[in-house]
Amino acid sequence: MTEHTPDGFTFDDLEDYDPATDETTNASASDGPPHPIVWAALSSDEGEYEWLRLNDWVEDARHVFAVPAQIIPPFWHRHPPLVEHLSALHTHWLAAYDPEQHGSAPFGWIRDLDEWKLRARELVAMLGTRIDADRPYKLPLWPGEPTPDPEEVPPPVNLADRYDDFVTYVLWWVERRRVLEDRYYAIIAHTADRELDAV
Repeated sequence: MTEHTPDGFTFDDLEDYDPATDETTNASASDGPPHPIVWAALSSDEGEYEWLRLNDWVEDARHVFAVPAQIIPPFWHRHPPLVEHLSALHTHWLAAYDPEQHGSAPFGWIRDLDEWKLRARELVAMLGTRIDADRPYKLPLWPGEPTPDPEEVPPPVNLADRYDDFVTYVLWWVERRRVLEDRYYAIIAHTADRELDAV
């Protein structure tokens, strides 16, 4: 008798199942090893994808590993140091739970998570972000540094709806990155035109 799982996958199908070709897995051998995310180097499209992927992972991880808001606050996405930390944790998790990894790797990741929690609590307190409040991220200017462009200031935080705030912030981030890309491509096009005129 064939037993069926809720999604229609049968246990008989396990005979032919190959995780490397299963597009539903997070990390497969066909994708190669996980690679670090350099947020400053991402295009607008790459960034949008990585934001959504990281957000999904953070949502899962905070439940699975019982991480309180004092360590991963709801408005983590508004604070670049937290984005970098969580992105690094995510990449570390992908590597530890890769199907090709040895069996004790997840324990190493959990040990590293516990160590990170001690530092993260201090970082979150310094940034001034909590479950019910969020101080805008701003480093003090060094002498001679220009005042930030108003376009660099993100939209106000929506304390009443964390998910709406995340979407609003990511759309702002993506649009800002597109503006930078457009400026870059305009400079490249202008330079190419000048070189053609000089020929």
